[in-house]
Order: sequence, then structure tokens, then C-alpha cells
Amino acid sequence: MTDVTAEHAPERTAARSAFDAAAMAARVAKRRAAEWRFQAYGIAAISFGLFCVLMLFGVIISKGLPAFWQSAIQLDVALDPAVVDAAGARSHDDLMAADYESLIRAALYKKLGIAPEDAAKTALADDLVSSGADVDVRQLVLDNHAVIGTTQRIWLLTHDTVDAVLKGAIDRKVPESNRQIKDQQLAWVDQLVADGAIKSGFNWGLFTRGASSKPETAGLGVAAIGSFFMMLTVLLVAVPLGVAAAIYLEEFAPKNRWTDLIEVNISNLAAVPSIVFGLLGLAILINFVGLPRSASLVGGLVLALMTLPTVIIAARAAITAVPPSIRQAALGIGASKMQSIFHHVLPLAMPGILTGTIIGLAKALGETAPLLMIGMVAFVVDYPKTPMDPATALPVQIYMCRRRRSEALLSARPAPPWCCCCSCWR
Repeated sequence: MTDVTAEHAPERTAARSAFDAAAMAARVAKRRAAEWRFQAYGIAAISFGLFCVLMLFGVIISKGLPAFWQSAIQLDVALDPAVVDAAGARSHDDLMAADYESLIRAALYKKLGIAPEDAAKTALADDLVSSGADVDVRQLVLDNHAVIGTTQRIWLLTHDTVDAVLKGAIDRKVPESNRQIKDQQLAWVDQLVADGAIKSGFNWGLFTRGASSKPETAGLGVAAIGSFFMMLTVLLVAVPLGVAAAIYLEEFAPKNRWTDLIEVNISNLAAVPSIVFGLLGLAILINFVGLPRSASLVGGLVLALMTLPTVIIAARAAITAVPPSIRQAALGIGASKMQSIFHHVLPLAMPGILTGTIIGLAKALGETAPLLMIGMVAFVVDYPKTPMDPATALPVQIYMCRRRRSEALLSARPAPPWCCCCSCWR
């Protein structure tokens, strides 16, 4: 019996080895398959994310690109001295108060062949030219008094409905009663386009003009300057204070209940709604300190308070990530505590600090609620020269434009197909 068992032992050993090898190969294949599936899931997730980002940018570009182009109408405006400067004194006040709109209307009626007495057609024709076109004519007269008494060929902005038609934003097939532009106006527009009297060009005013109740004359220039002053204030206030606080808490502060309480409060402040900081700025900076309402400085200080916890948390994490051996090596060769921090620790932590700073600034740049609380929703036309001048910001102006657009659509269409998801008509 022993001899038989010993005789079959090599066979059993070989079979067991073959089974172990097959089981091992199966387990390896299973692990490789799981690894391949995990990689496939990761690639699919990244691809889906990239697709969504590209689709988002595609929609933004396709919808926003027409805003960079604007239509204008060419008119021969007769600058009648009796209207422009009846006194003949070339006074700045008289030239500013002149009725340039009547001159533009007269040139438009002549262009379209309309009798000024035809009230029905003149009322429709008045809506072809921007109501802010008189500003361009007035500026032409103020720049050169010699044009008074002459006829000048001027390109003036069209009304926003005409511009929308030319960009295809208004469907011509919609019944006239539900359309923002009438059939007679469409016929005039087509006639002017065929004659070359209406052309589209790059909308430089989008970057140079300020806020306006007229969409065709509105721009982002004033809001961009206000946002620049605010972001400069945030950068000069939040970043130095945030980095200094992080260095103190990580390198110098003793570990006790007070520092623990400070750390908890900093973390809690990062989760406070932004409108609370707006109320704080309204109560302290404006009502108590007496800083001017709607000033970029006030907005920057409010946003700096809101950004400060984010900068502190990111800077502390970056400083903590620096290996202790760096500090020990610096101290070992005779460096002081301050030298080891500013010459070795802080440079190594700078990438993480910059990341937190960028995140905080980006968050502050898009905030609207705290700026509404401190009065930066005011209608500001002139460029702010200092952070103490009245100003507005880009997100606030976008909010104001969207609100005015919704109100205009509601007044133009009493019973429209309303979309509650994106507040649009399509």
C-alpha cells in the first residue's frame, strides 16, 4: 500500500502543480480584467467630462458670438444750426441740450421716403434707429464745431430688434401680432440692407461703454474697471493676511483650546453664505465706518473677508505638506525660525498657496449677492477713476441685463411659452 501511494505521489504533485498554475493564471487574468475595466471606466469618465466641457464652451461660443457684432445704419444727418445752436454762441451747454433726435428722425424719414406727416409710418420708422444714437451725433458736434450747418454721413446704431432680426434671433415666420418687429419695419430693413445702408461690424462698444437701459448701447467697460478695482483690493488684503495667519497658526501658535477655537471658526466662516458678508459690509463698512456706498473699495473689502477663510485653509494645508526634514535641515545649519520659514518652507508651499488664492479670487469674482447688499447694483455710466468712486461689477451687470431682458419680454408678450429652467422664450 505504501509502495502504491509512493508510486502515485509524483503524479499527484504534478496534478496539484498544474491545478495551482491554472488557478493562479485564472486569478491573474481576473485581476487584469478588473484593472482593464477600471482603466476603461476612468477613460470613459474623463472622456465624458471633456465632452461636457466642450459642449458647454460650444454652446457659450455659439450663443455669445453674435454679441461681438452689431449693425449700424447710414444716414445723411443735416446739422441745422437752428436746432443745434440757435444762439450761435457755440456754448457747450447749448450744444449738449440740442435736439439731435429730431435731426436723426428727419434723416431717417428722408432715407425711407416717408412724409413727416404720416404718423403711422413715422412711429414705426422711429424704432429702426437706436434711441441712444443722438449721443454719437452730439459727440461729433462737440468734437468739431465746423460740422454745424453741414450734412454729415454718419453710421448710427440700429435698434436692438433690428439687430436681432439681422442676427436671426427673431423668427420672421412668427405672426406679426406675436413678433417684436412689424412687417413694414421688416420691409424697410430688407430695403436698407439691399441698398447697403445697413451693415454689421465688430462691436467695440461692448468693451468701452457702460451700463445702459438700451441693449444696443450697453457695454462692459465700466463694470470691468469696477471688477478690476475690487479684485485688486481682494488681492492686496486677503492674500497677505491669509498667508500670515496660516504661517502663524502652523509655525508659531501654541496648540491649546484657543487656537483650536480659532481653527474651528475659520472653517465655519468658509461655509457662511456670501450674503451674510454683504450684510456685514453694509452694517460696518457703510453705516458705521462711513465708506461711500457702491464704491469698489467697499466691495473689495467685503469680498476679501469672504475669501480670507479659503486662503487661510489652503495656505495651512500647503505649509503642512512641506516635510519636517526641510525645517530641521535649515535649523541644523544655523538658520533662525523666520529664515527657515521664509527661505525654505514658504517657497515650497507657494504652489498650494497660489492654488487656494486662485480659487478664492475666482469665487469672489463671480459673487453677486454681497455686492447687491452694499449698493453696487446702482446704474453707473461713468468710468470709476479711483476705488472710492461709484462702480458696478461684471456679475451684477449680467444680473441686471438678464432682469431687464426678462421684463422686456414679459411686457412684449403677455402670454408666452415660458421656460422656467433658463428664463428664455425658446
